[in-house]
Formats: sequence, structure tokens, C-alpha cells
Amino acid sequence: MRTISIIMLANLTLLIGVKVQAQELSLRTEYIGNSGYYYLPPGEKPKEKIGNAEGSAIIYKGALKIPLAKRVDQYNRPQLWGMGLGAAYAKFNNDHFTQEMVSEIMNLELGFYHARSLSEKWSLKASLGMGLFMPTTDFSGLNFRHILFSGGVVLIRHLNSNLDLGGGIAINSSLGYPMVFPTFYLRWDFRGKYDVNIELVEGLDASIGYEFTDRFTLAYAFEMNGQVALLKRGGEDLIFSHQYIVTGFRPEIEIRESRFSIMGMAGLNLYRPASFSERSLKGVFASDNDYYFSVSPYVSIGLKMKF
Repeated sequence: MRTISIIMLANLTLLIGVKVQAQELSLRTEYIGNSGYYYLPPGEKPKEKIGNAEGSAIIYKGALKIPLAKRVDQYNRPQLWGMGLGAAYAKFNNDHFTQEMVSEIMNLELGFYHARSLSEKWSLKASLGMGLFMPTTDFSGLNFRHILFSGGVVLIRHLNSNLDLGGGIAINSSLGYPMVFPTFYLRWDFRGKYDVNIELVEGLDASIGYEFTDRFTLAYAFEMNGQVALLKRGGEDLIFSHQYIVTGFRPEIEIRESRFSIMGMAGLNLYRPASFSERSLKGVFASDNDYYFSVSPYVSIGLKMKF
């Protein structure tokens, strides 16, 4: 869980929309089925069931990505200036918990991004953003604690036409003060009878798919996503992180004579960490807060529109 948490913190509001060359609106609803809540002790000790605690989740997400200026350079790559708006709302159905648990998370984000070529083999992507990460939808309780600022720069090596690999730094205030995290960038896209795509940009998205027609594609996918709430409890600043790793079949249908496409996914939630940690470097690396929900059904449906 520690590795997943570090990746998530490093990518908060980072590189919003750098893939997008056209204005795009996306909406998605995800449902994670009910499962038990467990604790994984440090070392080789077996996992422990936390009483009769169990829970499910439903997540609503939306994003609007708007290129503000764009041109194609001499390497046939776009030079972009743009902005992105993102929102996520997670509602948790938690039962039989003896200790207080977060029942909802609201994340609102605004980011600006830039992408440009440095040479035939190298390019740069940078972003600057801010967001609200709250354990409630009640804005009357909003304060500076819920606001997170971030920025990042990634250098990308174009190894060939299918593979991009890069790394850089992200700076954000998720721990209550500016903190530098390493970031990694990977995009491998192979087009043929079967399409293979692996991306580590905003979370993780890996898939292998088959294009049955020019309007319908079916892929088997593996995704990692999550939400974060910044809060104060018992006089202590905390981070509540909710992450989920899911896998399943993901169909995508492009609606004829339109700019719309519909996609869904049905499969399993493999691992859903959900726990509090201190809002400090020590808290992020702590080994005594590995709490998670076990395997459960997963389904989602989404809509994309380019205009």
C-alpha cells in the first residue's frame, strides 16, 4: 500500500490533460461492490479481519480538458498550452465499523499544462494546479487545510513510435508543506490486430484490446485510481486515502456520425486500500495503517465527447 500511496500523492493534480489535443469532456460512474475490511500487519503476519466491518462505494467523476493554444512542430508533435477541470465524488456505504470512517469524499481540481518538443527524441511536459480535497460536500466547512497546490515537470524520451518513457519531479503540499516526489511516465501503444496500451500518467491504465469494427473495441484492462480527503480529527491533521485497483473487460462504442463514445467496464476490484494516515512524511511511510477492503465486483460506465 505504501507504494500505491506514494504514486497517488505524486500524481495529485499533476499533468492534467496532457494527452488531449482537442477539447474533451468525460463523465464516468463507478460502482465497487460490498466486501470485508481487513488489516495487514507489518512483517509476515497474516491479514486480520476487522470485526464485521464491510463496505461498498460509488464514484462519480468528470473532467473537461481545454487546449488554449496548439500547433504541430517540425517533429509532428503538438506544442500545447491548456487547462483542465476535474471533479470526483465518492460515496461510501460503510457498515459495522466501531471507529469513525469517512463517508464521502469530494475532489475538485484546476490545472494548467504545457507540452513541447525539445528535440527529435525528447519532449517536456509540465503542469501547475490546485485542488480541494474534502471529506464532505459542505462548503461551509472549507478552510485552507483542504487546499492542495501542485506542479510538476517530466522529461520524456521517445524511444520509438510506440514507446515513450520518462521521469521527473512533482511538488505538492499534500503533507502540509511543499514536498518533492519523483514521478514516472510510461506510454506504450502497439497497434495491430490486437491493440496493447500501457500508461502510467494519471494513475495506471493497461489494456489489450481488439477492434471488431471501426466503431466497436473490446479490451481487457487493468486500472488504478483513487481519491483523497484532507481533514483534521482530534486536533491532528490527517490524510484519508481511498484507492482501488480494478480489472475486467472494457467495451467502447463510438456513436456513428457524432463525437461521442460510450465505454464501460465489468470485472473485479482486486484491492481497495482505505485508511487514515498522519499528514506527514512519517505518516505516508508508516507500516501500521495498511487497511483495505477485499475483492469485490466492479462495474463502470462512461461517456466521452470531443468538440
